[in-house]
Amino acid sequence: MRSLFAKILVWFLATIVTAIAAILLTTALTYDAYSSRQAPFSMLLSVELGEARQAWETGGPAQLRATLQRFREETRASEAMLTDGNGTDLLSGVSHADLMPYAKAFIHSPFSVRAHVFGRKSPDGRYCLILIRESWYFWFLQPLDLFVIALVVLFCYGLAHYLTAPLRRLRSAVDRLGRGDLTARAEETRHDELGDLAASFNRMADHIQTLLAAERRLLFDISHELRSPLARLSVAVELARTNEAGAPLLDRIQKEADRLNALICQMLEVTRTEGEPSRLKAEPLRLDELVDELVDDCSIEARAHGCALDLSSAGPVTLEGDTELLRRAIENVMRNAIRYAPVESKVEITLANGGGWAKITIRDYGPGVPEEALPRLFDPFYRVEQDRDRKSGGVGLGLSIARRAVELHKGQLRASNASPGLLVEIDLPI
Repeated sequence: MRSLFAKILVWFLATIVTAIAAILLTTALTYDAYSSRQAPFSMLLSVELGEARQAWETGGPAQLRATLQRFREETRASEAMLTDGNGTDLLSGVSHADLMPYAKAFIHSPFSVRAHVFGRKSPDGRYCLILIRESWYFWFLQPLDLFVIALVVLFCYGLAHYLTAPLRRLRSAVDRLGRGDLTARAEETRHDELGDLAASFNRMADHIQTLLAAERRLLFDISHELRSPLARLSVAVELARTNEAGAPLLDRIQKEADRLNALICQMLEVTRTEGEPSRLKAEPLRLDELVDELVDDCSIEARAHGCALDLSSAGPVTLEGDTELLRRAIENVMRNAIRYAPVESKVEITLANGGGWAKITIRDYGPGVPEEALPRLFDPFYRVEQDRDRKSGGVGLGLSIARRAVELHKGQLRASNASPGLLVEIDLPI
């Protein structure tokens, strides 16, 4: 039972039912209709015994039979009889000595299914009146008791709903916030601890929304401010190329400007993919064709680097996904493998399909990554210390973009050392 509503309802009902059952049980077990001659029920039995005795002594069997019949109708008893002091029925002559103990005490269990026997013995011990009523489970419950029980159940249901309804609304708001809806807020209609919890959540959501908005605004402002001088720098470089003597330096300036422009584009892409999951455009795509196309595109860069790409595909693989996001993710991993692959080595790319998952593995035979660096390999702007000054090193955004793109498709991206080289695995649900 995982529902808090069900748990609260069951506990309320169990507590109330236990309390009622305990009261009824102790009352039924301690009830004694013969504890006092002045008790109403005891007085009624004494009056009926006197009438039955008088009918027998004055009118004989016929008068007694009529009197007992009236007793049965008035008390709804299934059987009424007048016996002598030994328990022998005066009308039928049948001995009921086993019922005589009931004339002294009320000894029934409240959960008994046997008939209820009530008896009263005359003061002189010559006669005994015995009444027998049919019984059923929980005979002590009356129709009004059932109505009260139904009312209690309804009250418990309402109380459980009252306690858990704000929690369900808060859970919905938390779920929406977790999916990227920064406008999600909980209702603050309560003035108790649950209302305080909703207010705390709303303050947290406001703070998160403010921080993310400030971060995005800062990123876009920086990107805008950097792009303008970069554009002017590119124009200035083209104008300065008329002087052939400075061409090598101008080429260097152009290269650095292009790198800065690429860095800005990657920063914007990370922000968009992390902050707006709703932009994911899922459509049917052939993953095998996409991987084959990327291998062709990256082959030129691989040849320039002195290595080769080796693709092994299991056949057609179709899944739902955003083509551009997956293209960027797989391409970034491929280019990262090419960047660190030794000359005259191979970068092995494998596409497999099974168990409802498409699995892409990309392995190079380079130096690999220190074990302590593996957990942070996909963090934004993270680079292994030994590669920070290498010309082949990027800015540390490619693998971060790849991880976010795979996670948006409910997939997994893992890296491990293959000794030699690095093995990156991309798992995507089909």
